Amino acid sequence: MNYRTLGKTGVQVSNICFGAMSFGGIADEDTSKAMFNRCREVGINFFDTADVYTGGRSEEILGKLIADCRNDIVLTSKFCLPTGKEVNARGMSRRHMKLSVEESLKRLGTDWIDVYFVHHFDSETAIEETLRGLDDLQKQGKILYPAVSNWAAWQIAKALGISSKEGLARFECIQPMYNLVKRQSEVEILPLAESEKLGVISYSPLAAGLLTGKYNAGAKLSQGRFIEHEGTQQRYAEQIYSEVAERFNKHASERGENPASLAIAWVMANPAITAPIIGARNMEQLEPLLAALNIEMTQEWRQEISALSITPPPATDRTEEVV
Repeated sequence: MNYRTLGKTGVQVSNICFGAMSFGGIADEDTSKAMFNRCREVGINFFDTADVYTGGRSEEILGKLIADCRNDIVLTSKFCLPTGKEVNARGMSRRHMKLSVEESLKRLGTDWIDVYFVHHFDSETAIEETLRGLDDLQKQGKILYPAVSNWAAWQIAKALGISSKEGLARFECIQPMYNLVKRQSEVEILPLAESEKLGVISYSPLAAGLLTGKYNAGAKLSQGRFIEHEGTQQRYAEQIYSEVAERFNKHASERGENPASLAIAWVMANPAITAPIIGARNMEQLEPLLAALNIEMTQEWRQEISALSITPPPATDRTEEVV
């Protein structure tokens, strides 16, 4: 296992982060325990969850699993998405943040969360309000590092500017979507992260399973993100994504590599990425994901794989100036 520094925090994290979104849902408690133990066996010390995952069960199960190794684990969780029917049980307000972090700490059975993410952007709440709340939580020792997921680069940059001006705890880590068919992060988010020395733990390295080849034309499946989640179907509905996945699977076959392993290795080889987040519903799914650790991805090989998809245009759209 290789370990990388999370942004400029000095904290060392495994170069793969395990996402516990399946815990308590498609993965029962015994399966969750088996996957957790396997991750620890290979040296993973970085685990990601959220208050809304499986209605809080993900945090509860993960909390039990880390009980005897808490000091060895770098733990993340998130708040912002609706946690109930009450009108204020959502968003980036300090009120919802305070209630959310207290409930997460109880479910996780810990006194602190290492990296605490704002899960989404909330246009109804001033960024300053959220940053002051996160600064309070850091001062109270309930979180160590504020972080943000699913924000645009301009929103992250604005928040960093406010933090610097007001002397508040800044975002130290971001969590964008990033995979071979969804490369928008390369335009502004990842360059911003490199410039500001932010940790990056990207999600969906397999494009919700599209890059594994299991959704090829004619495949008959009864389960999977594409079948179970309408939002995922919409996210990858464009034909070009399936075409890229088909080219990628052909390439993986020619190289004698499992496409799931190779897709993760491609993400890991981006120098802006601290650790991609992997997730699985069972041990059978987990093993090829961990096998990405054994792939030696050269710069030339990564460029070859990148050429199988469409490189997004630069932020200025002046493609003629791209070297």
